[in-house]
Amino acid sequence: MLTKVEALVHATDGRYASDQELMFFQSYLSSVGPRLRAYQKIQKAEQQIIAQVMAKLNAQKPSIFLVGGQDLTAKWQRDTVRVLRYSAIALLLDDPERFKEGLLMWFQTIMRAFGAQESCNLTYTAMQEVIAQHLNTEELRMFLPILELSRVTLGELV
Repeated sequence: MLTKVEALVHATDGRYASDQELMFFQSYLSSVGPRLRAYQKIQKAEQQIIAQVMAKLNAQKPSIFLVGGQDLTAKWQRDTVRVLRYSAIALLLDDPERFKEGLLMWFQTIMRAFGAQESCNLTYTAMQEVIAQHLNTEELRMFLPILELSRVTLGELV
């Protein structure tokens, strides 16, 4: 939303926006209720979501958090909570572009430097499954693409 507003401001410098240019406002306003409800559900269930994702990952690959003999569970939790919170904001504001440019591209560099793409891929695949237990169909339709963006950006091998 903010990205679209910024683009509109630049495109309409010194003139009124056309009805066509303003259509995204109507689309956003019609979805703001479900976006807010989904955001609040994610906020309320954050600890449960993270715990469920962690349990899925441990079941899939028990050594996933052990790297070079070091337990990185706490670091994984901090990073995953951060991405979940920013994902929820991207959902609320309908602004996956800003989310990708503001957090994911920066975070991608770090994950690649540590060779953590597999962990990210597994994490955001599992999170898509877990989140389905917390959101309704309409909310999932809006949120799953954001989680998929996280999986692809952070989890794809180069």
